[in-house]
Amino acid sequence: MTSAPAAPIATSTPALTAVVTGASSGIGRATAQRLVADGWRVLAVARRRERLEELAAETGCEVLAVDVTSDDSVAALVERAEELFDGSLNAVVHVAGGALGVEPAAEADLEKWQRMYDSNVLGAVRVTRALLPALRASGRGDLLFVTSVAGHEAYPGGSGYNAAKAGEHMLAAALRLELNGEKVRVIEIAPGMVRTEEFSLVRLGDQEAADAVYDGVEQPLTAEDCADVISYALNAPHHVNLDLVTVRPLAQAAAHRVARHQGV
Repeated sequence: MTSAPAAPIATSTPALTAVVTGASSGIGRATAQRLVADGWRVLAVARRRERLEELAAETGCEVLAVDVTSDDSVAALVERAEELFDGSLNAVVHVAGGALGVEPAAEADLEKWQRMYDSNVLGAVRVTRALLPALRASGRGDLLFVTSVAGHEAYPGGSGYNAAKAGEHMLAAALRLELNGEKVRVIEIAPGMVRTEEFSLVRLGDQEAADAVYDGVEQPLTAEDCADVISYALNAPHHVNLDLVTVRPLAQAAAHRVARHQGV
């Protein structure tokens, strides 16, 4: 009597891995939450440790306090990512950055301009340079930059942020050319008006002024809307590259053109 053939051994595909910067609030936080829900292993990083610890308790993701403008801090990020992911990494999602002020260029606060450039551009370069070897090692790497329509469309009072986000846009475009032929996608997601708890407050420094940005606007985008788009881009088959996705609320036709209605 012959024995029955042995049952096949069940195997599972290893979870994809990601580093998400700017994960303490807004789009970064929503992206970390969404990727964990999608089954990814996530290392969420930002400057505010206490916010990250709340995120870790909520989602089970790994966290590390990181300042993307610091070489030493980013070196610690590389060390932690190698420890967690064995020298291989599938995605880096660049969300850290933000806007400061709305002064016209003739009245530019150069300290604010410097801080915006340091966080939005040099921070993204620093993290990319540090983690690119791990993305290459994975054989399925993604560099995803969350920029802004401000990097594509100038508007009054936006010159400093326009310049910083245009720089980040060009970084992504150059990387796509430089990495052509390698298994690393370069993706840019450029949101329009997104209502989060901190973006306009940090930019304007006043809660009343921050709330006024959205007055009369029917359904500005949420951080979760942006995380949906980021999730789609990262989870698409790896031969599909979303070079640039511009996402706005229906009420916004351009960076400076927004429909506003009384009572909304």
